[in-house]
Amino acid sequence: MRVPVSWLTEHLEVDADVTPQDLADAFVRIGIEVDELSKLGPVTGPLVVGRVAEIEELTGFKKPVRFCRVEVGEEPDPEPDDAELSEEDDDEDDGPLENEGPHGIKTRGIVCGASNFAEGDLVVVALPGVVLPGDFEIAARKTYGKISDGMICSAAELGLGDDHSGILVLPPGTASPGDDATELLGLDDTVIEVTPTPDRGYALSVRGLARELSNALDVPFGDPAMLDNFPEAEGEAWPVRVEDPEGCPRFVLRRVTGLDATAPTPWRIRRRLMLAGIRSISLAVDVTNYVMLELGHPLHAFATGSIQGDLVVRRAKAGEKLTTLDDVERTLDADDIVIADDSGVISLAGTMGGASTEITPESTDVLLEAAHWNPASISRTARRHKLFSEAAKRFERYTDPALCAAAVELAARLLRQYGEGAIRPGRTDVGGVAPHAPVTMPINLPDQVAGVRYERGVTVRRLGQIGCKVQLSTSDQGVGLVTATPPSWRGDLVQPADLVEEVLRLEGYDSIPSVLPAAPAGRGLSDAQRRSRAVSGALAEAGYVEVRPFPFVGDAVWDAFGLPEDDIRRKTVRVRNPLEADHDRMATTLLPGLLETLQRNVSRGLKDVSLFQIGQVVLPKPNQLKVPDLGVEHRPSDEDLAVLEEAVPAQPVHVAAVLSGQRPRAGWWGKGDQAGWADAVQAARLVAEAAGVQLTVQAADLLPWHPGRCAQLRVGDWPVGHAGELHPKVVEALGLPPRTVAMELDLDAIPLPDSRPAPSISAYPPVLLDVALVAGTDVPSADLADVLREGAGELLEEITLFDVYTGEQLGDGKRSLAYKLRFRAADRTLTVDEATKSRDAAVAAAGERFGATLRA
Repeated sequence: MRVPVSWLTEHLEVDADVTPQDLADAFVRIGIEVDELSKLGPVTGPLVVGRVAEIEELTGFKKPVRFCRVEVGEEPDPEPDDAELSEEDDDEDDGPLENEGPHGIKTRGIVCGASNFAEGDLVVVALPGVVLPGDFEIAARKTYGKISDGMICSAAELGLGDDHSGILVLPPGTASPGDDATELLGLDDTVIEVTPTPDRGYALSVRGLARELSNALDVPFGDPAMLDNFPEAEGEAWPVRVEDPEGCPRFVLRRVTGLDATAPTPWRIRRRLMLAGIRSISLAVDVTNYVMLELGHPLHAFATGSIQGDLVVRRAKAGEKLTTLDDVERTLDADDIVIADDSGVISLAGTMGGASTEITPESTDVLLEAAHWNPASISRTARRHKLFSEAAKRFERYTDPALCAAAVELAARLLRQYGEGAIRPGRTDVGGVAPHAPVTMPINLPDQVAGVRYERGVTVRRLGQIGCKVQLSTSDQGVGLVTATPPSWRGDLVQPADLVEEVLRLEGYDSIPSVLPAAPAGRGLSDAQRRSRAVSGALAEAGYVEVRPFPFVGDAVWDAFGLPEDDIRRKTVRVRNPLEADHDRMATTLLPGLLETLQRNVSRGLKDVSLFQIGQVVLPKPNQLKVPDLGVEHRPSDEDLAVLEEAVPAQPVHVAAVLSGQRPRAGWWGKGDQAGWADAVQAARLVAEAAGVQLTVQAADLLPWHPGRCAQLRVGDWPVGHAGELHPKVVEALGLPPRTVAMELDLDAIPLPDSRPAPSISAYPPVLLDVALVAGTDVPSADLADVLREGAGELLEEITLFDVYTGEQLGDGKRSLAYKLRFRAADRTLTVDEATKSRDAAVAAAGERFGATLRA
């Protein structure tokens, strides 16, 4: 929220030496984030108010251009004496001088491209010599064939807002031509932009922010909602029927008749709205926005003549339609709260009004509405219709139900003052909100939480400052207690912890010592944490980049993966309040987020991408229990903790990687190679090596991988993941590069080795032999390698597949698999004959198991 300092300090008794920076520091000290502190201007030089005397439309240019004669309060040049006139001058017809207006008043000629002003309007004129914000110096210059002797300014050029659409036109009577515009515009002011936390809806107002500053600076505060001569209700302003008291606990109306809807909004209100980032529309709309910003309670103004029958507050009927003030026809949901009359829905409650009852220049009869709406309902409506109005932003954070009558009364008085309206005596006030429940806590609880011994009386004083009614008592055990009844605007104070937070933040978080507990000796990272770091380091060293994708998924990704309805990965945990409606489930696999990140990088021009992620997935149990609400008033029992633990879904740690493009990449060293399924398997082997285990690979068929290029990864006989090339249909559905490959491992399913003995290195030379075997294409290369290893015996140190060949000479259904065999003895120099016998034994075992033969 943006608010000028002059508006804030209007309700505070602060010393003149308190600077805007002091106010910003006070906000930060009590836990309200300050985004920006913007001083208006600077503007130097003669900036004055002007009146447009004449407008000449210039033609022949690509865009509309006007040449204006503007009065700026300058005296006309004195006329010369008759004796000074020459005969030639005396013969000329009398007429206005070049710098005079139609009535002999001195004017300046100014060229302007805006068209939102007319003759007689008051404008702001920067005369030559003025320097506007951004070091924009004004000088007289010739343009469009005319001498432009100054500039007529817009709000953006003066630093008052972002509106470049037209000239800043001042309301009639605001000032006179020649008056100093710098003081009138308040260009010595400063705007503070703050972002209160979502639980502090009251702070989205000048009233709430000024109260917070009053507490932080310990200065008196004047509540703008305390109106004098607040009248009692004398009948109804309009008949109302509230059919949904849960969605609308209180509904208030006030009626103003005889309003001059075309009356200008006074400059004081327009300026404050402008600095707050709200565009001026009309007097009635500007007044409701002004009251919303000052008090924090949104209002809505209906054109009374457009209302048909009684007003009804109810839930919408499914399929009902409403055209809102933004000229969008919206189909309503049965959960939406609406205001209706005999014609149907006329307002989307708490969010935006309807176009049928919009205030127009002919609206002389206005019905002002202020209500207290259910915050959760307004939040759902705003997100459902993607309509995040200023009103909805406040209602979903809880507004003060006690403000309804005061808000409409203040708005009615402003319309009477500036629009010459008459306030009708009746006021409709339906329903009411019960006071908040009192909260009791030990009076020294803030001291215990903060580890600070506060002065006597601090807790009572601070709770009183925020508006609580405080009572002191003593428990049966002799402990001093404080009972605080929260004020109407603090719906967030519901438990002792909330009261403690208020005391601590007002006393200053900086007064709480930052003392870290001493770490117990002999402790450090767990084995699982060390393994996770080792895996991350290994993948990073291999050229993979770690990312943190969005941890939520939607049903669309499972359809893209082609998963059947009964696939266990579809059984997910739903998020109650998702950040995005189409990502409302916790992920059961890391691949959706990684593939989305890959697609985003590819769409931005990256072709060769290698990404990995280590993170938790959420796997619900077959009969998942509901999480119990245990509260925080006491420590849960062992039974409660057991139930809570059982209700939490399994959350194992996975590691996943995706690759597209070339690996290795092309360069001066030569051509690159397209990443393939073998690269995905190698990434898994890197993970296994870092984890201290040995992976075995066998063929598998699991979506979203290609059925012929998918490997199941095992540790011993236990499957821990899969790797390979993604199915072409999955690649097409997700918009990924062709031949994208991926792997995913369950890190928690990989056993943590008790020890990792150092490898035994033989000092004797190896014997290197190659063998090429012809086997059926249905024989996995990994299974054939396992048989060769078993047949060769303990002398075989390593086996590596280095070539796969198919051809007509091998026959249909056959392929050649070539392996490098490395033999070595630990205690002697191995002879070639010994190595050959081991190789022949390996070949024989392969022939016996798979019918493999040596390739000629």
